[in-house]
Amino acid sequence: MSDAFKAFVVDKTTDGVVGTVKTLTLADLPEGEVLVAVAASTLNYKDGLVAQGLGNLVKTYPHVPGVDFAGTVMSSTSPDYKPGDAVILTGWRVGEIHWGGYAQRAQVQADWLVPLPPELSPRQAMAVGTAGLTAMLCVMALEDGGVTPDKGPILVTGATGGVGSVSVAILSRLGYEVVAMTGKDSEHAYLKELGATSIIDRAELSEPSNKPLERETWAGVVDGVGGVPLARALAQMKYNGVIASCGLAASAKLDTTVIPFLLRGVKLIGIDSVMKPKPDRMKAWARIAKDLPLEKLEAIASDHSLDEIPELAKQILTGKTRGRIVIDVNR
Repeated sequence: MSDAFKAFVVDKTTDGVVGTVKTLTLADLPEGEVLVAVAASTLNYKDGLVAQGLGNLVKTYPHVPGVDFAGTVMSSTSPDYKPGDAVILTGWRVGEIHWGGYAQRAQVQADWLVPLPPELSPRQAMAVGTAGLTAMLCVMALEDGGVTPDKGPILVTGATGGVGSVSVAILSRLGYEVVAMTGKDSEHAYLKELGATSIIDRAELSEPSNKPLERETWAGVVDGVGGVPLARALAQMKYNGVIASCGLAASAKLDTTVIPFLLRGVKLIGIDSVMKPKPDRMKAWARIAKDLPLEKLEAIASDHSLDEIPELAKQILTGKTRGRIVIDVNR
């Protein structure tokens, strides 16, 4: 069997960073304990940055992006995995400083992998991906903070994005009243299909307020945008409400006061999925297999090839994508 395989490779040229599909061999792969036959990857915001040569995330070129992948172990020097095992990789700066999943083969450290839950196919796992894992971690943070469905509505900002879409689907499945925030009028039907109870326009939370407290509205928030919408949501939290913060699509800045924390006992919890310890990842993936309505993945996900990555990267960086983008590396 030939050791040649296809990969989407970004490299520095006189015209800047350019990405193309190339043929590589196993000898080109970086060192690692486990060789994986990749079935699918996905497109996240970081992938868009890397594919466009932005963000200073890549230190060495040429480079294979793709922060996620799912596939089957081909060989392993680790006792944790054997040929034929189905695995997932998300995070650990794979696709940034380590070669990632935009290739038919990947070689990585065993500790970076988790077993693929038997309820999920590789394609379904990538329809979830880092964004879906982050969404599940956000939901678990709300639960750990005591936010139950009877406490009141949950606001999901940036609801048509990957984290937002999966969050809406999971929260709805768990019985929460979900209010989805979006600036895209054309996506209301999509959000309702995922389980949103109601929808608010992004403009309602996009203007700064000089009030440290507003009317108590939200029992919990899954926030992927930061900036003014997060500050406004913070002022509108119910007593003992919880915000799971996982993104900065609007802004990394947060202009607010400590009043919601002091007078309403609000909790603002940061969510990181990149360096999350393996036991927490496995718990979250088990919850995804149990609590994410898999039939809704078809509404959330679309399938694309390695050749489409440059255009898709432009779209995700300008907010023109919806839901989850699965990259079929064998297409």
